[in-house]
Amino acid sequence: QVQVVESGGGLVQPGGSLRLSCAASGSIFSINAMGWYRQAPGKQRGLVATISSGGSTTYADSVKGRFTIARDNAKKTVTLQMSGLKPEDTAVYYCYAHVVVAASGRYLEVWGQGTLVTVSS
Repeated sequence: QVQVVESGGGLVQPGGSLRLSCAASGSIFSINAMGWYRQAPGKQRGLVATISSGGSTTYADSVKGRFTIARDNAKKTVTLQMSGLKPEDTAVYYCYAHVVVAASGRYLEVWGQGTLVTVSS
């Protein structure tokens, strides 16, 4: 079984910083893209940032220059460093990984349970 688990959410004041982490585990042969989506109350889930196995990154326009995504392939982890946080960044943040499952070679998209980030004074 393959899973990803997020950590690091919480309450932060506007302008503050927060770091989210996500670790993949299980029967994994390799991981292609990893990244983060978020879902604010009453809104659809949307892309925050992604990173390929080679380190290429993509960001939503709303977070460019404020958020940084990074990964450690050996540890099967991805992080999201968030700074200059705004109230509109308040959302549940979900980690995902595109995994190649060991033994079967099957491609699998795995999502975490989400971690809540609240930006408020």
